[in-house]
Amino acid sequence: MDEKSLQAAARILNAGGVVILPTDTVYGIAAHPEHPEAIRRIQCIKGRPSDKPIALLAADFQAVVDFGAVFPEKAKRLADAYWPGALTLVLPCRGVTEGFRVPDCEPTRQLLRLCGGVLRVTSANLSGRQPAVSAAEALRGIGLEADLVIDGGISPGGVASTVVRFDDAGEPVILREGAISRSELERRQ
Repeated sequence: MDEKSLQAAARILNAGGVVILPTDTVYGIAAHPEHPEAIRRIQCIKGRPSDKPIALLAADFQAVVDFGAVFPEKAKRLADAYWPGALTLVLPCRGVTEGFRVPDCEPTRQLLRLCGGVLRVTSANLSGRQPAVSAAEALRGIGLEADLVIDGGISPGGVASTVVRFDDAGEPVILREGAISRSELERRQ
C-alpha cells in the first residue's frame, strides 16, 4: 500500500465509505465506527446477520484504551505478547463487549491512524465462505460492492485471528482458534 492509496482509503472511510484492505491474516472489509450506515452496508455486502458484531482493528494498544476498552490482567498480558498480531481480544467497552485486534501490518496500522485509530473490519468474503487472502479473491467475492479495494499482495497469515474473551473471573476463553493455537495461548498464561 502506497501513501496515495492510504490517503484515498482514509478519505473514503472517514466520509462513510467501505474499503477492502489487506491485513496480516486475511483481507478485510472496513468501515469507520462512526458511520453506522457503512457498517450496515458491510453486513449487506457479506450477507452477514445484523446481530453478529463486527470487530475493531486498532492502530495500537492505546487506540483500544482510547476507544473505551477495559483490560482484565490476563487480557493485558496476552495483548503484550501478541499485539500486533493475529489475536482478537473480546473486552468490556462502554457497557458492551467489543472484539479488538492490532494487526501486524504497518500500512494497515497507518491507515487506522489516519481514521482516528480504529475501524470496524471483518473478513472480505461472503458470510460462511473462505476468507480472501488476496485483493483478487476479495474482488471476486465482494469487491465490486466496495468503494475501494487496496491491493497489498498476498496476506502472509492466510488464517483468521484467534478470538479470546474473558469470563467473570478474568480467565481467557477461546471463542475461535485461528492463527494462534490453543496450546500456544495456554503456555502464555
